[in-house]
Amino acid sequence: MSEDCRAIIRRHSAPLTPIPTGEEPLLRRLGPLEAVLFDVYGTLLISASGDIGAGALDGRGEALAAALTAAAAPLRGPAASALAVFNQQIQRGHQEALAGGVDFPEVDIVEVWENALAVFAARGWIAAAAGVDPRTVAVEFEVRTNPIWPMPGLLAALEGLRRGGKTLGLISNAQFYTPQALWALLGRSTEELGFAADLQFYSYQHRRAKPSDALYRLAAAALQRRGIPPGRALYVGNDMRNDVAPAARLGFHTALFAGDARSLRRRRGDPLCADAAADLVVTDLGDLLDCV
Repeated sequence: MSEDCRAIIRRHSAPLTPIPTGEEPLLRRLGPLEAVLFDVYGTLLISASGDIGAGALDGRGEALAAALTAAAAPLRGPAASALAVFNQQIQRGHQEALAGGVDFPEVDIVEVWENALAVFAARGWIAAAAGVDPRTVAVEFEVRTNPIWPMPGLLAALEGLRRGGKTLGLISNAQFYTPQALWALLGRSTEELGFAADLQFYSYQHRRAKPSDALYRLAAAALQRRGIPPGRALYVGNDMRNDVAPAARLGFHTALFAGDARSLRRRRGDPLCADAAADLVVTDLGDLLDCV
C-alpha cells in the first residue's frame, strides 16, 4: 500500500503558497544544540485545512463519496449520513480512550474506516465491506479534505541542519499516511530526509495526541538514550498549545513556526498554554540555521 499511498497523494497534490502571518520573527542563537525535532502539518507541510483531520465540514460528505468511488466501493446511501457514521466512529474511539484514562486520545484511522465500512455495508450503502481496502479509502478521503504541499525552503533547511551535525526527529499528530506524504512530495523517505528512525513519534501509533505530554516524553527518553538531554534539543511547531507548551514542560527549547496563517495557532486565552513562551518565532524554516 505504501507505493499506492504515495501515488494517490502525488496525484491529488498541487502547489500551495503560505499565507503571510504578519508575525515579527524572534531570532537568537540557541545552543549548544544537538537535535532538532519537528511537527509535520502546518510546519513542514502546508496544510490547506491547517492541521490533520481539520478539514472544513462543507464538502466532506462529497469527499467521502468520492473516496469510496476511488476505492471501488461507490456509495449508494446519503453522503451526509455516511459522514456522520464516520465521525461517530472517531468519537466512539475517543470516548472509550477517555474512559480508560487517556487525556488526549488518538484513533487509528484504518480501524475507524474498517468500522465505518462495516456499518455502510450493513445498511446497504456499499455492496460489501469485504475487499474494500480501508487504507485506500483513508488516503483518498484525506487528500480531498486536507491538501498539502511542502513549506518553502524545507529541503534546504533539513540539509543545512544535517550538515551542521544536528540529529533530526518528528513528533506529530499523524496517521499512517503522514510519513508517506513527506516521501510522496519530497521524493525521499523520512529516514533519507535525515529523520532518525528512533526519533519519529506519530500519534496514531501510541493512541495519544498532542497536546498530551506522552509523545514528548517518549522523544525525551529516546534522546536520552542517545546521550542528548532535552535542554540540548529544539522542538519546532506551529501551535502554542500542541507544540510549544508541552515541549517546554519537558525541557526542550522551542520554536513557534509562524510561516502560514492557515496553521499558526497562538491560542491566546487557552489555559493549556497560558504560561508558555517560545524561545524563537520563525517565519521561514531557513531562519533555524542561524539559530542553532
